[in-house]
Amino acid sequence: MTHKNLQKPGKAPYLRIATEEAFCPSEMLDIYRNILKQPHVDPGFQSLMGFYMSSPSERAQHIMRCLVDLDQVRIGHMDDAGIDMQVIALTSPGVQAMDRDLAVSFAKVANDELAEGVRRHPDRFVGMIAVAPQDPAEAAKEIQRGVNELGMNSVVINSHTHGEYLSDQKFWEIFEAAQAHDTPIYLHPNTPPANMIGPFLEAGLDGAVYGFGVETGLHALRLITSGVFDRFPKLQIILGHMGEALPFWAYRLDYMHAATVRSNRYPMVQPLKRKPSDYLRENFHITNSGMAWPKAIEFTQSVLSEDRVLYAMDYPYQYAIDEVNALDGMDMNPTTKKKFFQTNAQALFKIPTPKAGA
Repeated sequence: MTHKNLQKPGKAPYLRIATEEAFCPSEMLDIYRNILKQPHVDPGFQSLMGFYMSSPSERAQHIMRCLVDLDQVRIGHMDDAGIDMQVIALTSPGVQAMDRDLAVSFAKVANDELAEGVRRHPDRFVGMIAVAPQDPAEAAKEIQRGVNELGMNSVVINSHTHGEYLSDQKFWEIFEAAQAHDTPIYLHPNTPPANMIGPFLEAGLDGAVYGFGVETGLHALRLITSGVFDRFPKLQIILGHMGEALPFWAYRLDYMHAATVRSNRYPMVQPLKRKPSDYLRENFHITNSGMAWPKAIEFTQSVLSEDRVLYAMDYPYQYAIDEVNALDGMDMNPTTKKKFFQTNAQALFKIPTPKAGA
């Protein structure tokens, strides 16, 4: 993947902080290889990591090379694209493809490796805490360790875990810990689970092109309708890819949720303290990862407010220098643009403002 003919973004009157950027310890790839050798492999995992780990294509080779690097390859790409900082998370599906015990232990390994990368490059990298939802109590402990010992201030969960969703109350210890430590949770996509993926897979739509967004948008809606935010009103969730389209559905979500409650159609759909769109506005932050589309960014700012929409690139899966130039050129109030690229991320991820001259 080369960008030799593209104009390198120049200095801007804001920092460009990219907030959905992925990494993968090389040891995790060994674990994935063992999973892929098993007789019954999850079809989404096979479609996603089975492809990237075996394909000779330029795209796959670029992704696998960049995922494992937390030094000069990554920083070189950041410099070429004018990215000042990356907020880095364990790539999907992370430890959530593993069995419980291995997931719990490897989440710590991954977090330690990322924390060491941040220590080597404190002016360029910020880390998210990976957890194993397979064991909610251990996940809560890892959030505490990530905050208190590793200096990380956000959590990544790669959507469903073996087909289970965080709307199930058995997982809510994770939300309790996240709220207590003021750590937003980035709900990152995963491929649809086995009982959902069929129609997507047969059309080649299971990945980032569509299936990711449908699956993760569903997960976010399940959190809203299950009452997670009535129980944890200060909890903050981050969604990428322009909110997995939920801001564009806000009116219909409000109307149809109210209609469904009135009709008593489903026992699991009960009254909430607020409208679904209210939770979007008060408990969610949206990044534009993979969506360098000014009109969509501006619309989402109008729905959630300009304080809740952030820049992301989606490196290395979508490393596109021309998109940085396009977003620099947005016809947007300079104060709003600085919020989008810099200050919203600093507030949400607790990133200090660099000293003058640094």
